[in-house]
Parts: sequence; C-alpha cells; structure tokens
Amino acid sequence: MPIMAARHYNKGLLVRELGPDDIIPEDCDDGDFYWLGLFEPTPEELAGIAKRFGLHPLAVEDALKAKQLPKVEVYGDQLFVIAATGNREGDTIQSGETAIFVGRHFIVTVRHGSARAHTDVRARLETLPAKLAHGPDYVLYAILDFIVDGYFPVIDAIEDRLLLVEESVMDTPLDAAEIRHLYAQRHEVIRFQRIVGLMKDVAWRLAGDDELPGIDDAVRPFFRDIWDHVQRAEFRLTGLRDVTASVIETNSMLEQQRQGVITRQLAAWAAILAVPTAIAGIYGMNFEFMPELDWQLGYPFALGLIFGGSALVFWRFKHIGWL
Repeated sequence: MPIMAARHYNKGLLVRELGPDDIIPEDCDDGDFYWLGLFEPTPEELAGIAKRFGLHPLAVEDALKAKQLPKVEVYGDQLFVIAATGNREGDTIQSGETAIFVGRHFIVTVRHGSARAHTDVRARLETLPAKLAHGPDYVLYAILDFIVDGYFPVIDAIEDRLLLVEESVMDTPLDAAEIRHLYAQRHEVIRFQRIVGLMKDVAWRLAGDDELPGIDDAVRPFFRDIWDHVQRAEFRLTGLRDVTASVIETNSMLEQQRQGVITRQLAAWAAILAVPTAIAGIYGMNFEFMPELDWQLGYPFALGLIFGGSALVFWRFKHIGWL
C-alpha cells in the first residue's frame, strides 16, 4: 500500500498513527480528523480509501491520472484540489502534481511525480497544535504553501544560470549548442509559468470563494498569502523569460556587429590590395610603347607608387576606424 503516512488528530494533537489494518470509524467526534498521504497509488489501492471516505469517482479518476492541470472542484460537501509541483533536474523543470481531497474530518493527498514528501510539513504542524486544531483546511493551506515555496529554488537556479550567460555573452559569442539550450530553457520557463498562473487561480478561489465547503473563514486569509507567493513566482518567471529573450537578441546583435567589423576590414584590405593590383596590371599589359620603359628610375618609381598608394589608402581606413 503506497500510504506514506496515516494519522489521527484530535483538536490539533496526534492521537495515533494508523496501520494498514486499522479501521477508521464512520462517525467522527468534533475536533477529530484524519490525514492520509499516498504516493502514486494504483486504482485498486485508492478504491478502498475512496469508498471509506465517500470520494467522488470523478475526483478519484483525476487523482489517478498524472499531468493534470491545477484546479479546484466541489463535490457535495467535499473539496478536491489539484496542485502542481516543480522540481529542477539538470536543465529541465520536472512538474508533478498533488491531488488533495478535503472533507470536514479528513484530508487525503495523492502525489504523482513529486520528489518532495510532506514529512516536514507534518512534523512542523504537529509542533503547532493550535494551528493544526483548525482542521483539514489549515492542513490544505500548509501543503499548498509547501508546494509553492518549492517553486523558488527552481526559479533561483534558472536565474543564476541565465545571469551567468548574460554576463558572458558580452565577451564570448554563443555557439549553436548554447543558443539551442537557451531556447529550450525559455520553453521550460514559459511552460512552468503557465502552470504557476493556474496555481494563482487556485489560491485566489480558495481565498475568495465563500461557497467552498470545508474552508473556514478563519483560514481563508492564509490562502491569500499563498496567492501573493504565487504571484511573486509568476512575476519572476516573466522576468526570466524576458532575460532569455534579451540574451538571445543581444547575442544576435553582437554577432551582427562582429560580422560588420569583419566585413569592413575585408573591404578595406581589398581596397588596399587594389592599388598594387591596378598598377601592376597596367605595367603587365606588355605594350610596345609605354611611359617610363626606357626611364632608369621607372622601376623604383612604380614600386614607390605602389607602396605610397597602399600606405595612403591604409592610413585613410585606419583613420575612419575600419582597420
């Protein structure tokens, strides 16, 4: 059974940790709730839990499927939330999901593709019984806050990488592999930003929709805090996308500038070489009657004309900055 944790709480205090054979009673006292955490269960494994807590089959179907988009659904007196997780592996952002069933006396989480377990969240809340006493809705907030906080290390790593590339591009042009990598990185940022935007909608609805079951007014302000965190993450991703586009554009402009310099240099040297080529071409036509053929200083004069003309053209191009 892929149950990572199953615990019974009463008024914020841990009552017991449930084993696989423990039976959860049908009726719960006030202040009682159960927190079950599952990781990639099979349909058969989730079916028993769904039957026990009366989970809606459509929600169960979504919880079993990976790659679901973030959303909030209401099924009777139960709330179903899908949150997107993010984890950086190499140069890619691996997204996962956590499906969360929230009832008055229970919260069930189903993780897919998320490497970050909720162990730390659970341990921290158990040291704060006054907070945990709020019930499953506060646990929902804590889990979403944990997921959203996981976005920022991913964003920081991408930002550090892009800033290094942005600094180096001024000195060294990017090669084809680096440009392809930047385009792939930009694609990853855009895809992740789209998911983060949907998470912002989830947080906004949890914070502002008074019709959602299982969310007490005392807990609702905490979801506004999540919305603020998601908004900051989205803002930083927008900045990263702009930085990526700016680096590519800057590299293109610098490459065009370098090509322009090379083109001007080649044109300048071609003009310099045209001087001796023209003079030598005239003297190489082998006409019978040519000036300076019988002149004793004709050869030195031709060499002087070649070197003098070439030096003059060189000086001119040097003066205007082409060489």
